[in-house]
Parts: sequence; structure tokens; C-alpha cells
Amino acid sequence: MSRQATAFGRNAALVAAVLGWLFDGFEMGLFPLIGGPAIKDLLGAGAAPGATDKWFGAIIAVFLVGAATGGVLFGWLGDAIGRVRAMSLSIFTYAVFTGLCGFATEAWHVAVLRFIASLGMGGEWSLGVALVNELWPGKSRAVTAGLIGAAANVGFLLVAVLSLGLGGMIDGARGVLLGLGLPEATVASLLANSAWRLLMISGALPALLIFLIRLGVPESDKWQAEKDRGATSHWQKADLLGVAVGSLAALSIIWAWSPAGLAAGPAALVTALGLAVAAVGYLYPVLRFLGRAEAAGTLAAGSGRHVIAMMFFGAGLAGVTLLGTWGAIQWIPRWAMQLGGEAAPHAKEYSQIATALGAIVATFLTALVADRLGRRPTFAILCLATIAAALWLYQGHDAFGASFLVAAFLAGGVSASFYGLFPLYFPELFPTAVRATGQGFSLNFGRIIAAIGGLQTATLMGYFGGSFPKAGSVLVAIYLVGAVIVWLGPETKGRPLPD
Repeated sequence: MSRQATAFGRNAALVAAVLGWLFDGFEMGLFPLIGGPAIKDLLGAGAAPGATDKWFGAIIAVFLVGAATGGVLFGWLGDAIGRVRAMSLSIFTYAVFTGLCGFATEAWHVAVLRFIASLGMGGEWSLGVALVNELWPGKSRAVTAGLIGAAANVGFLLVAVLSLGLGGMIDGARGVLLGLGLPEATVASLLANSAWRLLMISGALPALLIFLIRLGVPESDKWQAEKDRGATSHWQKADLLGVAVGSLAALSIIWAWSPAGLAAGPAALVTALGLAVAAVGYLYPVLRFLGRAEAAGTLAAGSGRHVIAMMFFGAGLAGVTLLGTWGAIQWIPRWAMQLGGEAAPHAKEYSQIATALGAIVATFLTALVADRLGRRPTFAILCLATIAAALWLYQGHDAFGASFLVAAFLAGGVSASFYGLFPLYFPELFPTAVRATGQGFSLNFGRIIAAIGGLQTATLMGYFGGSFPKAGSVLVAIYLVGAVIVWLGPETKGRPLPD
């Protein structure tokens, strides 16, 4: 391959990864915007009181479990059949099944379709990160990691801007759809209840990325070398049964804590057992692969133990940050809406814009800082900075205004900055043969922890008399755990990607 073609391929891979993660962020932010109107529409006027909120929480939790499962499933595919082919399948999955949500006629249809779509979302990150890190030289990895980390937050920003202009967008879309010759009844259905059907259908647009990936993105030379020496042949389809079992175990935890589930004591027991089964299930394909690879001599004897240790280490780091994000930081726009009241009707949107802008800046800068200070010191500093910023926001504000938005900018920025560090650090923890699967497990198993913790936020708020600031202040203490456990892993600054 010529130098020019190589440069084109590297750039195409980076563009594909950035756009894929941007659309992931947009779709993840889109559902909180239109999920309420969608569920209310599907349940109808005869729905029981509180049914919309219960379905909304359940669908969010199911989404997180699906993303966790997809991270392992598509990571497995990326290590078995190649980064590019697997990334194409992951984008196809999340785009098409997100679009199909627009044709749902029951609330449970949305839950099932969102679960399948989230499989692709969970896989796309680990595949894109693995591919970009393997194609780009080491001195460029900090910049590319920052770009990938910032991309999802650009998607969240676009959702906030869309929310501000949703009324005008609907009016404009009405004219376009009628101009295309669609019947009035069809147009009315697509645009009813905040146009949730049209917006969901538009989620299929990222499928166009598949053509870019297939036409312009080369396969990773590192993965191709692993295939040529026979290492990829040790992945076996039958091992994916473990992933299915792990997914069911994770879903059982969500059910146990749901309104239709169990009391706190039995639910805690189900959680402990479910997490153990989920971990073993998700790890099963990796354990089988490592055993075969060591027996065949394509991996050094004993290296499998190190891989498993790094997967749990990565999952611990991601679990802390995801729990903090979903349990506390993601509630900021809703809290802003309560504080703003009728005097600030767009407080929710403005606060989401503030947190998204902070996240875009912080994720990009974090990767550059980590390349200077090291991965572990940067992570520890970010944990403490997140606690400080969150406490200033929660305890220093009781009204919506300019100071609130500045605090939201800082809290949203430092809490999201970890997602600029992970694309740099996680690839450095795993050898090429298991890089996509290792990254997929590390980031996405943390989503299960976040789903469990997120279900406890409302309970904690009830304990504090409905006060979100008090609940949020308690939840951010989880970052103290992260500031400790990061020192249990290796410092990889300056080291090449392991083969």
C-alpha cells in the first residue's frame, strides 16, 4: 500500500470512528428527549399513573444491558473476523433497529428494539478505538483518542440544539413530507407527540457510514498479522452461549430492582448472583480463546491471567465513571428544569448544552494531558476534580442562572473527560488478539453497574426527601473508589501497543 493510500486509509478510519461515535451520542441523547412522549403515545390515555416513568426507566436500563452485551459480542466479532467487517455490522445493527423504533405500536416493542440497537452501540466504540489505535502511529494516539472521546458529546450537544428548535423543525418537516406526496394521515402520525416516530426513523441514517467503512477503510495490519499466523482461528461461535447467559443474568438484575421486581433484600441477593453470572458469561468466550491460544502456542503460557486481570481492571475504572455519570451527572438537565420553572422554560436545554460543551472541551484535552502526565495520575486527578465540581454545583446552587450554567459546564466536562482517556488507555492494556473484546468488556461491563446504580438514584432521592442535590452529592463519592483502584493497573505512558 502506498504512503498516500495509507494516509487516506488512516484518515478514513478516524472519520468513520468519530462519526460513528457522534451518532451514538446523538441517539443516546435523543431517547431522553423523545422517550417520554413516545411511551405516553404508545400506552394511550388509559395508562396507569406512573406507567410512563416506569417504562422509561426500564427501557434506559435495558439499553445499558444491551450495550454491555454488544461490547462483548461485537468485540468478539472484531477479534474473530476483523475490525472493519465487525464495525460495519455494529453500525448497521444500531442504525436499523433504532429506525424500526419509529414503527413500534407497543411500549415493549421499543424496549426490544432498543435492546437490539444498543448491541451495536456497545460494540461500535471498542471496534473503532481498536482500529484507529492500530492504524495510527503512537505519537498521534492522544489526539485521535481526544477526538473520539469528544465525538459522542458533540452528538449530545446536537440533541440539545434540536430540542430548542424542535417546534420549528416539525413545521419544516411537515412541508417537506407533504411535498414528497405522503398522505396527510401518515405525516400527522410521524409528527405527533414531538415527532418521535420521525426522529427515531432518522436514526437509521448512520447506516450510510457502512459504505464509507467498506469503501475507504483498510483493515488493521496488526489484526491481519494475527489472522495470518492463525491466532484468530481460536475464537469459536459456540462460546457465545456464555454471552447470552450473561445478558440474561444482567437483565434479571434490572427486573429485580424494577417496580415489578423484588423487595430490597432479595433484589440485593439477585444483584450479587447476577453480577457474578454476568461476569463469567461475558468472559467465557475469552477464557476459551485464551486456553486454545496458549495450548497452540500463539499466546505465551500464563498470559491469559494477565488479560483477564486487565479486563476486570478496565471494568472497574469504567464502572466508577459510568455510575457517576448515569447516577448523578445525567440528572443535571432535569434538575435545571425544576429550578428554572416557568421563568426559564428552556433551562433543561441550556444546561444540557453547557454540560455537552464542557464535555467536548474536556475529553479532547484529557487525552493530551494523559500523554504528558501519565494515564494513572490523570485518572486520579480527574476523579477528585469531578467530586469538587459536582459538589460546587449541587451544594452551591439553589436557583437556575449563569452561575449554575458555569458549574454545569465544569461538572459535565470533568465527569466526561474520562471518555477521552479510555480510548487512549484501554487499547494499551490488551494484546492485538483480544484488544476489541478486552476493550468491549472493560467499558461496557461498567454499564451494567451503572444501570444498577441508576435505578438506585430515585431511591436515594426518596431517602433525602426528594432532594436531588443531596443524592447527587452522595453518589459522586464513588469517584474516590476510582482514585484508588487506578493504581492497581499498569502505567502505559510511552509504551507501544502490545502485540
